[in-house]
This record gives sequence, C-alpha cells and structure tokens, in this order.
Amino acid sequence: MAIRCDSSSSNASSLSALQQLKTSAADRYTKEKSSIMVIGLSIPNPVEIREKLAIPEAKWPRAIKELCALNHIEEAALLCTCNRMKIYVVTLSQHRGVKEVTEWMSKTGGIPVSQISDHCFLLYNTDATRHIFHVSAGLESLVLGEGQILAQVKQVAKVSQGVAGFGRNISGLFKHAIMVGKRVRTETRIAEGAVSVSSAAVELALMKLPQSAHSTTRCLLIGAGKMGKLVIKHLVSKGCTRIVVVNRSIEKVDALREEFKDIEIIYKPVGDVMTCAGEADVIFTSTSSETPLFLKEHVNTRAYNLDDLKEVVAANKEDRLRKAIEAEAIIAEELKVFEAWRDSLETVPTIRKL
Repeated sequence: MAIRCDSSSSNASSLSALQQLKTSAADRYTKEKSSIMVIGLSIPNPVEIREKLAIPEAKWPRAIKELCALNHIEEAALLCTCNRMKIYVVTLSQHRGVKEVTEWMSKTGGIPVSQISDHCFLLYNTDATRHIFHVSAGLESLVLGEGQILAQVKQVAKVSQGVAGFGRNISGLFKHAIMVGKRVRTETRIAEGAVSVSSAAVELALMKLPQSAHSTTRCLLIGAGKMGKLVIKHLVSKGCTRIVVVNRSIEKVDALREEFKDIEIIYKPVGDVMTCAGEADVIFTSTSSETPLFLKEHVNTRAYNLDDLKEVVAANKEDRLRKAIEAEAIIAEELKVFEAWRDSLETVPTIRKL
C-alpha cells in the first residue's frame, strides 16, 4: 500500500509559527516600553487638595483595580499619608497614562484636572524609582530619616498583596524600596538623634539614666497640650510604660489615655504637683505658665531650658545631613540593581516564545 505524504499543511503550519514569532519579536522591539510613573502631591501643596485626593487604606485595593481598568495602565499602587498622596503605575504610554490617571484623580476627588496639574509632580522610570527609594529612606520627610514612612511603605505592600493590579513591577519596586529604607537606616543610622524640641527633651533626659531603667523611670509630665502629647510619644518610643500627668483638667488626659492605650497614664490635679515632683526621676514641663512652676529651694535637681534643647536639635540636624549624603550613595547603588532586575523581566516573554 502506498501512502502519499502531503507536506503542504505542515509547511504552512511551520511558516505560520515562524511568522508569528517574527511579528511578536518586531512588536517587542518597536512598541513603546512600559514605564514606571509616579504622580502625586506632597508638602508644601495645599492641605485641602491632599485631603480631597486622599484614598483611605480600606479603599486601596478597589482604587488599584480601577486604575488598572484604564486603557494604558498595567499595574498600580497608592501611598497615602497625612503629608503625601502618590500614585505609582506601570503605563504603556507615558502621555496617555498621565492623562488617564489625572482624570481618574479628578473624578475621585471632585477636583478639576487643571487644578490637579497645577499642584502635582510627575516622575518617570529612573527618577520615579529614585523618588520612592528616597521616600522609604526618609530623605523626603520633614524630619530626615524618620521611621514612620518606612512602616507606611510596608503597609502599602501588605494591603496591596494579592490584588491583581499590584503586579510584579510595582510589587518589586515596593519590596526593593523597603529593603533600601532598612539598609539606609542600618548603615547610616540616620534615624538616630533628636530633631525637635520635644524629642530633644526626652533624649537629653534619658541620656542621664541607664538604658535598662527606661521602662521603670518615674516620669512626670506637667501639661497635657500639644507639646505634652509629643513628649509622651517620644517617651513611649524609648520604652517608658508609666507616666504621671499633672493638668488643670482631666479631659485632655483622658484623650491621651485613649490614644496611648499601651501605657499607664495617671492623672493628678495641679494641687498635687509638688508631691508628684518629689516622687519623679524626670520632670517635663510643657505649659504656657508665665511664672516658674518650681523654685530652686523646692527641688534638688538639674534643670535644662529651651536653649539647651535647641543646641541638641541643631547638632543632630547637621549629623543627619552628613548621613543623608551616605544614604544617596546607597540609593544610587540599589537603583542600578533594581533597573537590572526590571530589564531582565523584559526578556522573559521573548525567551518563552523562542
């Protein structure tokens, strides 16, 4: 029995596959490469604009999905804090991507596109990557090296994990930014040192006590206003667990208890101030009183005034600026690592097709 072999169909199939490969390869090298882009607001832009554009954490996943539903947006993430509102995206077209994201912000915040454009900043690719590395390292913060922003960047990655639009480019960007933030703080120790009057007061006071005694130090705070609240915040960060607060009324102290639930805050009326002072290891005063609260004959202690604290603040600011220069070198190094990783992603589709 003779079998007739017709190679036309197999040849056609091979030619078709080859043509597809050529076409895909051509597309791969001629179409515009996806760009990482950041668009957003930060201080000193008007707070009312930031408030309108801010997206609550619970709505981040939905916002990511809405952004990625736009024609030219592939991936997205949001970084929203009290000081900043930023949207990071991977876009197929820089021009169209800006237009679509800006229009989405306008619709979400109820603000005209023209107003957003007046107050927004815009960065692409290397500049966008460098920017988030700066943010994570604390170099974009009001207080150089502050640690809160790193925790906020971590929270973005945590909340966005598993959301379809938080793809490998953006998730990789945030993971690398977190690593950069940790490395900068570890290698430069930029977060150390007081840079405000309240933090300087706490740092200077606790320097006079053994590190092991911080959790048991008997702290007395006179005044429960804004500065008093900041003193408590810094005391908590140093490990203090119990604070006595003397104030004219209990209402402000109750508000402090509500905010700082993990420590013991004991209220005492103004009439008990001398008794409380006699029992305290450290006393912080933060009142608007125009007359002395204590006289030398009333207490046997060492007093530090505002000028002493300002010297501590100034010295620490200079030190942080020196450390910021060291941080820039780390960021430049990590920028190359990240861009090499992202470039490697571009070759995967072609390799798979080959």
